[in-house]
Amino acid sequence: MSRLGDLLMLERTRQKLTRKQVARMCGISESYLKDVEEGRRIIQDDQARRILNKLGTSQRNEAEFSLDEIAATVDLGTLAPQKPAPQSEKKPEPRPEPARPVSAEEQSGIWLDALSSVLRPVPIMNAGWIQVSRKMVPIQDGKIEGAKPERVVYFLAPDDSMRAMRIEKGDLVLIVPQNLPEDGAIMLVEYGAHRCLRRVKLLGNSNILLQSGDRELGAESVHISDIKIVGRAVRVEITL
Repeated sequence: MSRLGDLLMLERTRQKLTRKQVARMCGISESYLKDVEEGRRIIQDDQARRILNKLGTSQRNEAEFSLDEIAATVDLGTLAPQKPAPQSEKKPEPRPEPARPVSAEEQSGIWLDALSSVLRPVPIMNAGWIQVSRKMVPIQDGKIEGAKPERVVYFLAPDDSMRAMRIEKGDLVLIVPQNLPEDGAIMLVEYGAHRCLRRVKLLGNSNILLQSGDRELGAESVHISDIKIVGRAVRVEITL
């Protein structure tokens, strides 16, 4: 794969691009690109193809030849910028150590670092407020649905008590923080030592109506001091 690293470096230098510019274009770290170009890191064909595509390299031959074959046909010595001949003999540089295989864990970490500015792992919490999993969510302008990413959670619907509002058991409901009731909104509330989803209706005099229902709509009137508003539901993801 070292010839592919040479090919990536050649295309970059021919376009007078820095490693930092290419890394930003391709969503990878600058150190990762440097290791690939210098033959210290193994890169998969599809990753190399994606970087070359970002650089604008023609895809005409990719349907017929592998990237290894394309690299093998390029005379890297003649196409690369020529360096002036050394004025005096230099001691041979020590041979670099052979690149070691990159584990799946390391590759996953590399991509998580590269994507950290556009994706964020959001915890999935059950009714007992225990994290059971997590899900990657896009970030826009440093926020998720207008809220700080670290404060957003998914709530795993524990039953069909909100089926009348099209939320069924096992659905994921994205919750953004909000501690005041909002009329007509579906909100995550803490009531009777349990967290649950309810549609909120404001009644006045600090009383609110908590609506739920499986087949038919039901409601319960409570005083605002008897419950705690955890957040507002902004999106539901169903399981088919």
